[in-house]
Amino acid sequence: MNPVHEPVAGVRQLVLASSSRYRRDLLERYGLAFKWASPDIDERQLSGESPRALVRRLGEAKAAAVAGDLVIGSDQIAVVGDEIFGKPHTVAAAEQQLRALSGREVEFLTSVAVRSGERGTCVSEIVPVVVAFRHLSPADIATYVAIERPLDCAGGFKCEGLGITLFERIESDDPTALTGLPLIALARLLRRQGFDILAELSAQRGDVR
Repeated sequence: MNPVHEPVAGVRQLVLASSSRYRRDLLERYGLAFKWASPDIDERQLSGESPRALVRRLGEAKAAAVAGDLVIGSDQIAVVGDEIFGKPHTVAAAEQQLRALSGREVEFLTSVAVRSGERGTCVSEIVPVVVAFRHLSPADIATYVAIERPLDCAGGFKCEGLGITLFERIESDDPTALTGLPLIALARLLRRQGFDILAELSAQRGDVR
């Protein structure tokens, strides 16, 4: 298991069940120490499983696959109609995905789950984001993929980078969801599991609340 910052004695340890550097960067915004580990799960869709059921199940399965006090799991898929777009993994697949998404509205579903080892409970949410892609030319797609190589991102783009130039608009209640870890929803789930971020930071500082 890989630590990010040194843990503080007496503080319940957060564990991110993900090897994604994008999710690690987002979780660091809380200013809390955490560890991360890559969960080993089967991410294939079950027969008859809806996109929402799939993304919730995978987020919860990742949280269950890693040991820890408070384990955070997350998953993301892109959906157009009944078609699911995951990580392309290759340049050809990334270009194919962007051709399919060009000029269309795409719903990105990001799940986040928090499992409490102490309580033996898991709570989760799904945060939707609607992205309207502009019409992309073959040159747009080829240039973008060659520069940014978004092979490990659902939908074949990185919204935190040059991928933002591919959009007409974004509709979301949580701007961090599209990057892969919805921090507003995560803070809410942590509170449900008895972990208040501001209270923990205050305790570390020795403040009186």
